[in-house]
Amino acid sequence: MLYLVSTPIGNLGDITLRALETLREVDYVASEDTRRTGRLLKHFEIQKPQISFHEHNEHRVIKRIVHLLDEGKSVAVVTSAGTPSISDPGFIALWEAVTEGHEVTAIPGATAFVTALVLSGMPVYSFTFRGFPPHKSGKRRKFLEMDQDSPHTLIYYESPYRLRKLLEEALDVFGNRYAAVCKELTKLHERVKRGRISQLLDDLEEKPKGEYVVIIAGAEFEGNREDVSDV
Repeated sequence: MLYLVSTPIGNLGDITLRALETLREVDYVASEDTRRTGRLLKHFEIQKPQISFHEHNEHRVIKRIVHLLDEGKSVAVVTSAGTPSISDPGFIALWEAVTEGHEVTAIPGATAFVTALVLSGMPVYSFTFRGFPPHKSGKRRKFLEMDQDSPHTLIYYESPYRLRKLLEEALDVFGNRYAAVCKELTKLHERVKRGRISQLLDDLEEKPKGEYVVIIAGAEFEGNREDVSDV
């Protein structure tokens, strides 16, 4: 069987008992980052052979994984952090395993965008997860414009190197909506800043560091109105 195992996005205390049980029982662990997974396994005193499985080799390595499944072996797919397939490798492994007739299951756990959404203070009953925007400005702007009139809370992942550009273009495309920037969730330096996009830009560090989730209010959010005080 193939297992998609969610791991902590920062704090190791967020690992689930079922995830630990699964990692102890499988024959192999397919890891996006073998060093990072190695530290996780060592912390919980688990010894398993790892298979390097990331975005640059997954099309090739999936053949080996399917071959192991054909032999009756069990394989756990683990990404650097969070839930496999969510802006990380995992989908191709799942699809190939399913099409080859193998059983697949998921071990639920931490996902950065869900944690950020809950902390943002914006509506959680209707949202759109958009993942990482394109790197180039023109493509990124078109990417944002697709949701310009969407009523749903919008969620993006972004690197510290492009965070300012994303917020600047979001301000231009969406207007000065209510938003939140979430940094290093569940970690020692976790920070969540909420306010208008312009405020978040003013408060942004000159050289941001860490991993970010950006939440932007949908077009119909009450907090976007000019007569509503900032939270």
